[in-house]
Amino acid sequence: MARTIAKDHDQKRDQILKSAAKVFATQGFDRASMALLARECGISKANIYHYYDSKDALLFDLLETYLRELRDRICHIEISDLSEEAQLRAVVAEILMAYQGADYEHQVQIGAMSALPEDQQQLLRGYQRDLVKFVEAIICAAAPEVFDGKRETLRATTMSVFGMLNWYYMWNSGAGSDARESYATLVVNLTLGGLKAL
Repeated sequence: MARTIAKDHDQKRDQILKSAAKVFATQGFDRASMALLARECGISKANIYHYYDSKDALLFDLLETYLRELRDRICHIEISDLSEEAQLRAVVAEILMAYQGADYEHQVQIGAMSALPEDQQQLLRGYQRDLVKFVEAIICAAAPEVFDGKRETLRATTMSVFGMLNWYYMWNSGAGSDARESYATLVVNLTLGGLKAL
């Protein structure tokens, strides 16, 4: 007889993913064990195996959930009625807001993705590429004359914006919403001001 899914299955799964992100980020993926993960979650080792048959499966679900939800949150933001500059401001601010409270997930993405099989890494990189392409198109629309025929310049500019956002995550991870909004404005002003000088 098939085991029925508990009513709080999704809630427990989310708790496991949050706890695993903390363990993988602070202890390192290689040093983490299912016993340690279960302890951090406050459940038995047998119970964690009810959800995941290995820490590799847990790592993949953690990153797949985090990156897919991040991509969907940013790429589905409603900006069609905004000017190109306002679109860029809205998207940069939304990225910083999405990073809020996801420090451990972000660290695991950077430090542990390479532990997964290549096909799983390709799927996760696809989510990252979707997000980069979305932001890239908005940056290009903000100054099309600058990027006409300059694909590499557009790519470098886009990745520089992400670099500024990731710098903020690394050094100001505890910042609140107001501080993130303020820094988003700074990033966009630097980017748009810099575009005029290219």
